[in-house]
Amino acid sequence: MTKRLLEFGLTVVLLYTVTASIGSASELRMTPLVRAVQRARPSVVNIHSVKTIAGDEIFGSGKRRKVNGMGTGIVIDERGYIATNYHVIKGVDSLRATLTDGGSYTARVVSFDRKHDVAVIKINPGRRLAVMPLGTSSDLMLGEKVIAVGNAYGYENTVTAGIVSARSRDVVVNDKVSYKRLIQTDASINPGNSGGPLLNLDGEVVGINVAIRAGAQRIGFAIPIDDARVVLAQLLSIERLNGTYHGLLARERTTGKQRRLVVKASRPDSPASKAGFRPGDVILAAGKVKVADAVDFERALLGHVPGDKIEVVIRRNVGTRKLTLALGRPAKNVVTAKSETVVTPVAVRKPIADKTWRRLGLKLARVPATDRRFHGLMYRGGMRILAVRRGGPADRSGIRTGDVLVGLHVWETIDKDNVDFVLDHPKLASFSPLKFYILRGRETLFGHIAVDTLDR
Repeated sequence: MTKRLLEFGLTVVLLYTVTASIGSASELRMTPLVRAVQRARPSVVNIHSVKTIAGDEIFGSGKRRKVNGMGTGIVIDERGYIATNYHVIKGVDSLRATLTDGGSYTARVVSFDRKHDVAVIKINPGRRLAVMPLGTSSDLMLGEKVIAVGNAYGYENTVTAGIVSARSRDVVVNDKVSYKRLIQTDASINPGNSGGPLLNLDGEVVGINVAIRAGAQRIGFAIPIDDARVVLAQLLSIERLNGTYHGLLARERTTGKQRRLVVKASRPDSPASKAGFRPGDVILAAGKVKVADAVDFERALLGHVPGDKIEVVIRRNVGTRKLTLALGRPAKNVVTAKSETVVTPVAVRKPIADKTWRRLGLKLARVPATDRRFHGLMYRGGMRILAVRRGGPADRSGIRTGDVLVGLHVWETIDKDNVDFVLDHPKLASFSPLKFYILRGRETLFGHIAVDTLDR
């Protein structure tokens, strides 16, 4: 009897040991790679686009057709600002962004930089989004494990892993497109991954996936996040997007994983100068945003108007203090910047701002029907295009300075009242993107333009 009890007891112990082993399997499966993906995944955005093409030309008399595109984005601000590649949004008629929770939203292009292939788009999710954890590309090691997350071939939220194969690669894609200082990785990067994050094992973004080597397997490239953030700071500049001004000049310093934004100077008589910033001050926070670099500082000030006061926490010498920054207006509404940065400029909220400039990105002047360019044609006049706002709807649709706008949708555009009639039409959204007709030389061309609905 005693022997049987001992045998029974041994059996129970063995069963308990096996069960405990099975129960701990979930802990074994929760690898650093899995934790990294779980941390970053809520900030990954799947981008779907629609573009109108006609062969290899922007315009043409042949049949036009719609094509679908795909890409990936990274949430860089809780209000729905998303970083991606310029080539993902180039020339699109419409954009749709889908979050990992399934929420899908119409997106608009905010700004872009052609040369560095970086862009910012915006959605209005109606709630605060999770911002991608920020890492640094300055300390990446050859052989270090990295992870790519994106909309590969339209398969949303695809996760691939590999290593850092090389650093500072210069890559020539074609005669017009080349990149400098890219991260090379053997993590599988496919069409649709463009604009998505390259992560380290801490779940922090260290690069923006940008290109693959055609005909090669497991050779992909990413823009180092430290380089991309410099461009993104320009694209989020409040002077260009908000019509507000701070006048602070600062530089970023990265030591290991520590990032700091250090004041270099303040422009004379600027809000920053009046607030008391000094060279060497380290900016720790602006409003409710913790500041690691210029991107954080600019986005902390976005959405404010001239006169708004923002509390800025700085470290000076060995102590911290608070400064009050009262935003002002820029002297001029400058829209150009180095590196061919193109932004959607915001007028300084002047009620007299031209509607066609705000919503189409065009400045127009009337051309009478007696103008010689109309001889032999059936047009009763048109609107000559004096200026095209870089990065605006017209620019994205291929309209050029010197073209003559002769029609929108089904209406002729003889004068400004005709254009305003279309832009004020109560059913404008139903025929957007808006079909347009222009005269270029002696040739009539047509295309489609996505009307900007923002009150610029």
